[in-house]
Amino acid sequence: MKIDNIKNSSKKSLCINIPALRFPEFKNSPSWNITNLGEISSMIKEKAGKNKYISMSVISGLGLIPQTEKFGKEIAGDSYKNYIVIRKYDFAYNKSATKQFPEGFISMLNDYDIAAVPNSIFICFRITDKNYYPNILNYLFYNNYHGYWLRKYIEIGGRAHGSLNFDIKHLWDMPIILPTLPEQQKIASFLTTADELIDAERRKLEALKKYKKGLMQKLFPRDGEKVPEMRFPE
Repeated sequence: MKIDNIKNSSKKSLCINIPALRFPEFKNSPSWNITNLGEISSMIKEKAGKNKYISMSVISGLGLIPQTEKFGKEIAGDSYKNYIVIRKYDFAYNKSATKQFPEGFISMLNDYDIAAVPNSIFICFRITDKNYYPNILNYLFYNNYHGYWLRKYIEIGGRAHGSLNFDIKHLWDMPIILPTLPEQQKIASFLTTADELIDAERRKLEALKKYKKGLMQKLFPRDGEKVPEMRFPE
């Protein structure tokens, strides 16, 4: 599919040039630009070889996780030399289907400067166009933007070596619809702040659960006792 066709079909199917909600300072900014992933990125083919990097795997919905955390050890073995080397803000697409992400999961390397991922079921790419902010693309992929695009191209029941089977050109043809770089950065910053607030509330909830559990142990008598360790003053 040519880029012109992608642009035309994208405008019809996704129906977006200007979003319903915009930050005040961007209300008079130009319409969002439509391109495709292949125009703003390049595929990563660098192999680990004899160099030693931390080995990563993707957990759908979570992201790139060291193999030692996921499996308790590194599982690369002899295949490690063929692992793909990725750097901070690079993306790794795990083509394995899960219930939550049936078209696979794309994750950005954020917590490490450099790492390596299996070459068998991973496609790795780097955003090379400086007008596009990797963090905002990461939010799109986390919300399965790629899945809505790729599902019509994936062969039903078709798998190759345990991964989804489709022509990789459809990944590069995926339309990317975003505003200018300053607005991208503003949106990504806002979403990051929201994530941080959610994480803080989650930690607060877990602390309250532990506090409640500790209180319950003290408010009820232990085995063999008739009164609890803690009672209300009255």
